[in-house]
Order: sequence, then structure tokens, then C-alpha cells
Amino acid sequence: MRHPSTEKRARQSEKRRLRNKAIRTRVRAAVVAARTALATKASDAAARVQQAESLLRRAVTKGVLHTRTASRTVARLRQAENRAR
Repeated sequence: MRHPSTEKRARQSEKRRLRNKAIRTRVRAAVVAARTALATKASDAAARVQQAESLLRRAVTKGVLHTRTASRTVARLRQAENRAR
């Protein structure tokens, strides 16, 4: 028999794991979409980069990503965006 507190902790961890996974997936998809748009010189590339940055910053706020990881990714996207102009 497990302690009630460990069962509660397991439930909480599972909820967080699923939430973090969903956020991480959404962020990765947005970053890939932004990179693809920049590579193909799509007209909506700037909007996609903006969307990716927004999702990255939100992931930091939720505690899914580290601040520096998000900042580094945003910097690289912005750098690519400036090169594409």
C-alpha cells in the first residue's frame, strides 16, 4: 500500500507531464513551420516567426522550457528572418 501523498504526487506528475508534452509539441511544430517558411521565403514567414516566439515565451512562463533555451531559439529564428530579407 502506498501513501496517499505519493499517489497524489503521481497524479500531479502525470497531469504535468501530459501538459508539458502538449506545449512542447506545439512549440516544436511552430518553430519548424517558421523555419520552413523562412527557407521557402513564404509571404507569412514573419507571422510564423512571431507565432513561434510567442509560444516559446509562453512555454517559459509555464515552466516547460528554460529561459535561455527559448531566448536562443528566438534569436536564431530572428537572425534567419533578418538574413532572409
